[in-house]
Formats: sequence, C-alpha cells, structure tokens
Amino acid sequence: MKITILGCGFGTALAVLWNKAGHTVTAWSNSQSEIDDILRCGEHKRLLPGVAVSNKISFTSDISCINGADILVFAIPSPYVREVAKKAAAVVDKNTVILNVGKGFEESSRKRLSQVISEEIPDNRLAVMAGPCHAEEVGRGIPTTVVMSSQDMSVTEYLQEELQTGTFRIYGNDDVAGCEIAAALKNIIALSCGVVEGMKLGDNTTAALMTRGLAEMTRLGAAMGANWETFTGLAGVGDLIVTCTSKHSRNHRAGILIGEGMTAADAVANVGTVEGYNCCKIAYRLADTYMVRTPIIDELYRVCYDNVPPAESIKRLMTRPQTHEREPFWNR
Repeated sequence: MKITILGCGFGTALAVLWNKAGHTVTAWSNSQSEIDDILRCGEHKRLLPGVAVSNKISFTSDISCINGADILVFAIPSPYVREVAKKAAAVVDKNTVILNVGKGFEESSRKRLSQVISEEIPDNRLAVMAGPCHAEEVGRGIPTTVVMSSQDMSVTEYLQEELQTGTFRIYGNDDVAGCEIAAALKNIIALSCGVVEGMKLGDNTTAALMTRGLAEMTRLGAAMGANWETFTGLAGVGDLIVTCTSKHSRNHRAGILIGEGMTAADAVANVGTVEGYNCCKIAYRLADTYMVRTPIIDELYRVCYDNVPPAESIKRLMTRPQTHEREPFWNR
C-alpha cells in the first residue's frame, strides 16, 4: 500500500513499522529542520533515539505528497489537526482512507479529532486508532495490540488487513466516540499519576487514581454517547495502564515534575507535547456541560490552572462525601 503519514513524532515510529512490513511510506512534517535532522542522523534523535529510520522512507514538507495515497494517517497533536486537515483537503484523493491516530479534543469546539477532520475533509472514509502503543516501542517492533474503529466496518476490516503486522495486532471496534474519548481522557489520569509519583506517594495511591480515574472516563464517555464497554478494552484500560506507568509517557513525566513542585505550565514547557494538560481543561468543561461528576479531573484542573497545591487537592479528594463504587451506567 501507499501510506502517507502526517506528523513525524509517533508518525516516524509508524513509518518504520509499516516500511518494514513492505508498504511504501512517506512521512510529512511542516518543519524542514526536523526532516533534515532525521535524514542526517538516520533516526529521530529527539523523540525516538536508537530507532533506525530506513532510507526507503520518504520525508517531505510538501503537503502534495498526500496525492495518490491509499491510506492517509493523521499523527498530529490536537491543537494543529484542523490547520493540517485544511491543507490536506486541497490535495487528498476521494478514495484515500483517512486514519487518525492522534489523541485529544479541539479546544475551541471541544470536538473529537475525527469530527474535526471530517468537517474539513467530508467525503473520505475515516477511522481512528487507539490503545497502548508508545512510539518508542512501536518503532522497535515490540509487540503491542491496538483497536481500530470506524462507522463503516468495511473500513475497519480493510485497515486491519493492510496495517496489521507480526508485532502490531489490530482489533476492531464499532464505537468511534468511545475509542477517541477514552484515548483522550486517559492522558489526564496519567498526568495525575505522575503528580502523585513526584510527591513520593505510594503504589496504593496510584492504583486508586487509575481505578477511580477509569470510572470518571467511563462516566463522562457514556454521557457523551460512547459505549461504556469500550473503556474496559484497549482504548480504555489498555492505554490507561501504559500511559500511567511508563517512562515513555510525557504526561506521566510532566506530572512527576508538578508533584516535585514545578508549576504545570513550566512542566509542560520542559517536557514538550503533554496532551493531558490541555485535555484537562476541555474535559473539565465537558463534565460541566454533561453534568457528570469528575472529582479527579476537577482537582487536576485546579492544580494545573489555579495553582492549587497537589497536597490540597488530594486532601479534598480523600474527604469527599461517601459514595457507592458502582456507577449507574454499569446497569444500563
């Protein structure tokens, strides 16, 4: 297949993966200096050190590289998805299948990224991918499993058939909203887990945050129209575990810095792209819109944007009124 990937972060790892599987791969970046560094070093030293990038992979800053692609992959940070989609719309073929692997929401509209792409490129078939797939391990060919979702199951099956490899297993799912919402919200919980690690708190605290964070993710996702069962799968629990515990997680690393006393804004500037930081603000507002209780998200919002000390937020979480563990959606 002819695959064009927009974005050279996670996109580079996917380019390496699918090039090894025999596909013709082109990777696009709007930064010529990023491309020059990759070509000069034979690897993406800043994001994927040690992952060899074959000279069979083409790199370009010319958006016209999209033309003629069988599959177009969006691996773009959430704030820039609409801007890139507008550029892509002018050159993409109608028969090209679009796959979004980015995770987050558009801040201004609070829309899912596939919704943003569909608004700018309305005539193309589209799918999303989620699950535990850190770029550092995907690029090295370490086995992982992800989930692919489209409103058209024939698109899901097509992408499963073409993109699955011996180290990259793909499951199907028909809940596009659930996969995207889970993939976005888990970054918030990962940021929270990093905070408690930075505070030198225990494994019990982390486990509690992950478990109750999953309840909040599911509650908000169900209110937004997702199937709650999706949150028990790869897009939910699977991605939550890896992002909350892995050294590769930028959300987790930024959280550690916050827990150690750094302001959230400085921590993000130190680490780079931290989707959980922006997503926390969006989820805080979505929870209000959908009238959903999200105490962990609420407290992280206060830590990140109101400069509330993390210890104060933990105290508030621990002294909330008693509630029942099982939420209403479990019985729907």
